[in-house]
Amino acid sequence: MARIESVSVCIASVPLDAPVTFSTRTVRAREYCLIKIRSTDGVEGLGYCYAVNTSGRVLAVAVTDLLGPMLVGQESLRVEGLWQEMYHEALLQGRTGAVMRAISALDTALWDLNARTAGLPLYRYLGAWAHDRVPAYASGGYYWPGKTNDDLVEEMVGHVRNGFTAVKMKTGKLSPGEEAARVGAVREAIGPDVLLMLDANNAWKDMATAMSHMRRLEAFDPYWIEEPFSPDDIDNHIRLSRATTVTVATGEVEAGRWRFKDLLERGATTLLQTDATVCGGITEWRRIAATAASFSVPVAPHAWHDVHVHLVASAPNATFAEFMPDDHVVNFRRLIDTQIVAEGGQLLLPQTPGLGFGFSPDALERYGVVQTGERDRWQTIR
Repeated sequence: MARIESVSVCIASVPLDAPVTFSTRTVRAREYCLIKIRSTDGVEGLGYCYAVNTSGRVLAVAVTDLLGPMLVGQESLRVEGLWQEMYHEALLQGRTGAVMRAISALDTALWDLNARTAGLPLYRYLGAWAHDRVPAYASGGYYWPGKTNDDLVEEMVGHVRNGFTAVKMKTGKLSPGEEAARVGAVREAIGPDVLLMLDANNAWKDMATAMSHMRRLEAFDPYWIEEPFSPDDIDNHIRLSRATTVTVATGEVEAGRWRFKDLLERGATTLLQTDATVCGGITEWRRIAATAASFSVPVAPHAWHDVHVHLVASAPNATFAEFMPDDHVVNFRRLIDTQIVAEGGQLLLPQTPGLGFGFSPDALERYGVVQTGERDRWQTIR
């Protein structure tokens, strides 16, 4: 039985070509926590998570000082046991946030290692319901300096021309009237049959503000309104779910099955956007998706299609993968050597073992961060 020989972590910092604005913040660069777990058989599994603008070192320390040493010498197939041990070790350091993101990246690398060892694409190793592709929606519609409603319309119509029957755009930054004009222009251009998702990115502080927007936006038949409030403001999610005809979607920054169970039991959402790079990895994502299925609630995971395409293909109640068609906003694709292919509004499933990609050495030479006091971009625990 092969065992874990080493755990390696690298932080990559990838600037955006131009700053991008959400309803509540501006992003100029993205940092990623990259993981490699190597077995005594010589097979490597890969994992990653998003470290936000400048917090990569926090995640790297969680791997090198807290979690990574626990895995060395262990059997990689003991995924559930290793997850539980990492979680309990981290109870005092963080059951959510940076430490849980580090657990997520390590857990993903374990699943990838085991799938590669078995010679199977990850979604097949997990138990596939999909054969070769999964439904996807094209995600964009960000705010850019000088971007007009005509520019936004052309962007969304371009996705439809490329075969997507579902698209997503941002909302919540401007006044209710201005947002209604943006959404209305897109709806008129894409027609009534294309699903139109709206993402507020925690824009609204209270129900009065939310309803001043939703009363106008409901006329354009949005498929869902995403993250209307702070993720901690569960009460207002409940109130909005009862007050609007539009599905309230949330969960992309939540971690741990217990928080998701609370959202479901209290009726705060009827669509979960559980993110495996945030919630506790593939192990916890599968638990959450199964719990959601018990409530007859679908899951449409947030972003990161390179890992989520496998999870959508392995969970019957997963409806869509979110697809970023370019790297202007989410630029993780610059770090890997193989890209997911979109065809006719669906994502083609990788047919090579594991996640189906590797980290690009040239990209890491350019974007990898050498931490203070270190000589190499990769820090390895043996």
